[in-house]
Amino acid sequence: MVMFLFLVVALAVVVAAVTLAVVSGGDSGPLPDAAPERLRDSLPPDRPVGRADVECLRFPLAARGYRMADVDDALGRLGAELAERDARIADLESALSGARAAIAHQHVSMEKPAQEEQQ
Repeated sequence: MVMFLFLVVALAVVVAAVTLAVVSGGDSGPLPDAAPERLRDSLPPDRPVGRADVECLRFPLAARGYRMADVDDALGRLGAELAERDARIADLESALSGARAAIAHQHVSMEKPAQEEQQ
């Protein structure tokens, strides 16, 4: 019987505490929705991406890992810049090999008359 009275009193205290919390907190209304965390330090739009930019890149956490849109944007930007750099490197290497071939051709053509003069 004492246990029953204790449970009834405990239940009354819990109900009173919940009622007090609801009544006193009713003035401020419901909690505002939290703004989703966004990528703070994105890749620089006005210059090429450098190694330090990639090392400082941190993605905000979402419910299941990272926000896919932020990661997709960063990977797309890095992929485009790498493709652009690869194309530039290929152009420079072909220009260099063409210049080397031209120099070698000039060197060979300059040596032939010198050999003919000696005979």
